[in-house]
Amino acid sequence: MVEQPSPRCSVAWVKKIADVPQAEWDALAQPLETPFLEWEWLHNLETSGSATARRGWQPCHLTVWRERQLIAAAPFYIKSHSYGEFIFDHQWANLARRVGVRYYPKLLGMTPFTPAVGYRFLIALGEDEDELTAMMVSAIDRFCQTQGINGCHFLFVDPNWRPVLERHGFSSWLHHSYIWQNQGFDSFDDYLKMFNANQRRNIKRERKAVAKAGLRVETLTGDEIPKSMFPLIYRFYSNTCEQFFGISKYLTRKFFEQLYPNYRHRVFLVVAYQQDNDRNPVGMSFSLRKGEHLYGRYWGCLQEFDSLHFEACYYKPIEWAITQGIQTFDPGAGGRHKKRRGFPATPNYSMHRFYDERLSEILRSYIGQINEMEQEEVDAINQDLPFNKEKFPSILNS
Repeated sequence: MVEQPSPRCSVAWVKKIADVPQAEWDALAQPLETPFLEWEWLHNLETSGSATARRGWQPCHLTVWRERQLIAAAPFYIKSHSYGEFIFDHQWANLARRVGVRYYPKLLGMTPFTPAVGYRFLIALGEDEDELTAMMVSAIDRFCQTQGINGCHFLFVDPNWRPVLERHGFSSWLHHSYIWQNQGFDSFDDYLKMFNANQRRNIKRERKAVAKAGLRVETLTGDEIPKSMFPLIYRFYSNTCEQFFGISKYLTRKFFEQLYPNYRHRVFLVVAYQQDNDRNPVGMSFSLRKGEHLYGRYWGCLQEFDSLHFEACYYKPIEWAITQGIQTFDPGAGGRHKKRRGFPATPNYSMHRFYDERLSEILRSYIGQINEMEQEEVDAINQDLPFNKEKFPSILNS
């Protein structure tokens, strides 16, 4: 579907990202801090069968062109459910049902299955961002109204982009993640100094438990990772999903295998072996690195080892991050156990617009109170961090 909003530009909704040249999309996406808006990652989600209409993720990407040049874009999905989003809007869906409004389908701006901050419109450098944003928001409004879609939602938005959407009438909903920030550490021992004495002892004990179990833990990134390792990532991911999360196994084996040819340069693995077997890993964590930022995604093990989860998902990545000059590490969704390992609760926002006036009025009336309660929870979590409050007061106040 193509629209002509002005003599200079045209707007088009595309049903698969393959319809957009990779070089043109990445010219907009690669300058950003997040890796999750890059063409290869989004294309892999679609072609692997992970994010498809059959699975309730119908790709419907917004693009803006000046003649044949892509000058702005945004990945979107038409959703028939709320699974895989990590923002739990079921209360809004239940409210819509009670007032007789159809909640689904909804238009969703996010990278599927990725609770990592950074979503925003992709706009070419040198373009008028305000003008293009207004054009894209108008295109979204028209699309939703003509398609009978009652809501547009953006999840895990870039914090610098949030006020832009607020100016266009979207409401902010506060949530929180657990994010590690490099406080100028030179070593893992520097990181340990951040904690009070009791928690320092606990972390040292957990790391010793891994060694005591006879495990060797190593890191691999980029071309260091053999092709044979990528099917194993799926095996560990699948095992964890089936053991703990039931229906949340969203990614296919093909997704992980397709990372090897063109996306392994962003992949970071922590791999655990038993000392007498260097060929068959018993545990693994999977992360992505872009610039000064590390994003933990998945983890799994074939048998239980004391504290291996903490070593593979937190301590070894932090140790590596310090040597690489990484400034932030987002270890993934959920888990208050993260706060005890140096990950304070950090606010993030989703942005929402309802086209039904009843839902819109309820959202505007109550979202302030909802956000106040969430901020109180963030503050309570961070007041209970096991940090050395005299040496690192800035962490508690950030």
